[in-house]
Amino acid sequence: MSSRGKKILFVDRDGTLIEEPADFQIDAYEKLRFVPGVIPAMLRLRDAGYEFVIVTNQDGLGTDSYPQASFDGPNDLMLGIFESQGIVFREVLVDRSWPADNAPTRKPALGLVMHYLRDRGIDLDNSAMVGDRDTDIQFADNLGIRGFKLRTAQFGGEWDWAGIAHELCDAPRRATVVRNTKETRIRVELDLDAAADARVSTGLPFFDHMLDQIGKHAGISLVVQAEGDLQIDEHHTIEDTGIALGQALREALGDKRGIGRYGFTLPMDETLASAALDFGGRPYLVFDGSFVRERVGDMPTELVEHFFRSVCDSAALNLNLKVEGDNDHHKVEACFKVFARALGQAVRRSGDALPSTKGTL
Repeated sequence: MSSRGKKILFVDRDGTLIEEPADFQIDAYEKLRFVPGVIPAMLRLRDAGYEFVIVTNQDGLGTDSYPQASFDGPNDLMLGIFESQGIVFREVLVDRSWPADNAPTRKPALGLVMHYLRDRGIDLDNSAMVGDRDTDIQFADNLGIRGFKLRTAQFGGEWDWAGIAHELCDAPRRATVVRNTKETRIRVELDLDAAADARVSTGLPFFDHMLDQIGKHAGISLVVQAEGDLQIDEHHTIEDTGIALGQALREALGDKRGIGRYGFTLPMDETLASAALDFGGRPYLVFDGSFVRERVGDMPTELVEHFFRSVCDSAALNLNLKVEGDNDHHKVEACFKVFARALGQAVRRSGDALPSTKGTL
């Protein structure tokens, strides 16, 4: 399909747009409750060019057990509320059969959406399905599109609406790096386009605190799990974490289109730190600073420069890091904070141009 075609977000109704009651039948106004976060997420998706189609199984709709009028009232109110917020559905496709009927129009079968398979104006490659049941994901597989199973108490699932909007709208730059050696076992997970509290565990509380600064002040999602030979010393754990973090940065940045590429200066009480960096593809570190104390917390100060050198070498990053002041704790922390601020500025996207006259980074 052409990337210029219309992107469709197919959505289940009960449990996906509106919460599903215990009897699995929304046949009264008082049962109508919207799933948390659905409206803000769908507004983001609308602005990203998605059109919306509801595809829903309604067991026995139109029979005595589920009169049409009982369905229409709450459903019309739901559609009206969505419309009042700027969300309009291209179609509402309803299957009325019972599961035992095995009807070709019942999800996960495709009978209700065959016209989308024939429509050359639809970009199925970039379309998706959101539902709360395994049958919704099977429907997506049958249609050849990506499926997202919403997290619910009844049926499990891994996604919430904010995460789905982020995944589809931001084209997030992610990487997961696992580095296992005889001395260490490191796992780094990175998302450059999601701000989240860092989750860090290295066995070195002060180093954890410094890595947390990177996640927080760069405005990225960072997960670091490290197990090392701390009974020998801290060197391998800090060095290998830097290597894995740098590799994750390099992988997540991809071709580097649209990034800011370049620096930052940051004061911290009596300390002043500056970081000028360039994701230009050539690793180089200039570190200008010194420490009086051998350690800050459980982190040897000699490993501050070594950590950043490891990051630079594996990220293909040029970093000029300078720090001056009187308090070694402040100086170490300022190094990590100013690097994080410079990193956040450099990886932030604005457009899709490559910031280089050479045609590659």
